[in-house]
Amino acid sequence: MNEEKNIPIEDEILEEQAEEEIKPEETEVQEEETAKEPEKEEEKDESKEPDPKDKKIEELNAKYMRLMADFQNQKKRFDKEKADIYQYANEKIVKNLLEVLDNFERALDATKDADPSLHDGMELIFKQLMTALENAGVAEIKALGEEFDPNFHNAVMMEETDEYESNKVSGVMQKGYTLNSRVIRPSMVKVAQ
Repeated sequence: MNEEKNIPIEDEILEEQAEEEIKPEETEVQEEETAKEPEKEEEKDESKEPDPKDKKIEELNAKYMRLMADFQNQKKRFDKEKADIYQYANEKIVKNLLEVLDNFERALDATKDADPSLHDGMELIFKQLMTALENAGVAEIKALGEEFDPNFHNAVMMEETDEYESNKVSGVMQKGYTLNSRVIRPSMVKVAQ
């Protein structure tokens, strides 16, 4: 009889162990479900519309970035304008001096046959004036024998000549000048046909 009693006891123990084994599995399943629930909540939060405060912050940040870009661009424009003002501030006075320079050159040509010491003295003064103007950024436009360029030359007349090819500058009536690479007076020229 003991054996009969042992069998049911063993069966009961086996059943209890089986139940215990099932319980941990159930708890693991429950833990997985609870772990999935917060993820679902997070997904729900993401699917919701963004907070109006966050939208406002994003809008303000975008507006700030645009304003900073505009400010930087404006600053660059002001710096360029300032540099241009410094670079071309002398333009008006240089234009007035060019007329004096033209007359000085005519006087030099007229004194070639006169007293040599007078001519040499005037030539030294002329070179000194030209050096001062070159230091200020003034440069003479090369014209004679050059290809006609309407950006630098002002064609006053056309002439037939064997000395120069067609469309070349054959004579300079008035010299042209640039100030810091900007034309302030184009050369007045004759152009070969």
